[in-house]
Amino acid sequence: MDQVAAGVHQLRIKRFVNVYFVETGTPGEWVLIDTGLPGLDKEIIAAADKLFYPGTHPEAIILTHGHLDHMGSAKELAAHWHVPVIAHPLELPYITAKALYPPSDPTVGGSLAFMSRFFPTQLPDLTDVAEALPLDSEQPPYLVQWRWLHVPGHAPGQIAFFREADRTLIGADAFATTNHESIPAVLLGIPEISVAGAPFNYDWEKCRQSVRTLADLNPAAIGCGHGPVIKGPEAAAGLRKLADNYQLPAQGRYLDEPALTDASGVEHLPPKPADKLPKQAAAIGAGLLLAGAAWLLVGGRRKKRKPSKPGKKYADTTYAKPGRRPGA
Repeated sequence: MDQVAAGVHQLRIKRFVNVYFVETGTPGEWVLIDTGLPGLDKEIIAAADKLFYPGTHPEAIILTHGHLDHMGSAKELAAHWHVPVIAHPLELPYITAKALYPPSDPTVGGSLAFMSRFFPTQLPDLTDVAEALPLDSEQPPYLVQWRWLHVPGHAPGQIAFFREADRTLIGADAFATTNHESIPAVLLGIPEISVAGAPFNYDWEKCRQSVRTLADLNPAAIGCGHGPVIKGPEAAAGLRKLADNYQLPAQGRYLDEPALTDASGVEHLPPKPADKLPKQAAAIGAGLLLAGAAWLLVGGRRKKRKPSKPGKKYADTTYAKPGRRPGA
């Protein structure tokens, strides 16, 4: 567990996804921001008990957004601690099983895009515990020293958190603090402020604007949904560099036309581009199937062939010339 700033701790789980324990300012009270992937509830509970005291519980769980790697353990944790799960109203259709997020875009390129073909699209249903983030105040529930910022593009109701007193930023997936396209960088936790979640970004212009909004905060300490904590001058400088040089992908479904969403879910999707991989995989699979069938056929014939009878032995093993008998 790493400390982002006073009263803010980051728990990196499986070297991939982060959750945050944020103290409210009142002794013994805290809030959990995000819950990681499904099945991580026991690990998060154990970390909370160690950080605070055995049997502790947060005032609430607040989600930066509802993607599976951020809300995956929310249902189990909310039931264990008997607390609500708070999210921006634009996220509620997705975390209450009333809508699906815009489909991931495997054609945008990169290792994460390749893997996104196999990610589940249906989320756990949090209807019984979900509550809407109040929009009439920029102060998040229970976090009196903080303000939340709407940073869409990756998810319609994605929010980040900023504490002005020490310029601490929890940036959600508006960007990442490691290179998302490098598996070694992710596994080793190599710090680098970069574009986050490319195959799940449904509006690239909003993504770019969200990064610019957060860069203008000039943060002194940063924690995101993915990657290690970054502190000091490198935090603001790295985020400003990304904001000023935000690279759009060379291709992808949402590059020229974003998905449109509203309070009920997805309103419009751009045409689905051709994905060559399934056809290529099918062709490779068919080739392997044919090769396997041929191997079985040839192997079967070989097994069925009867062994030939031993030939007649000759004292002289040289072949006889035409018209002559062996040994003649």
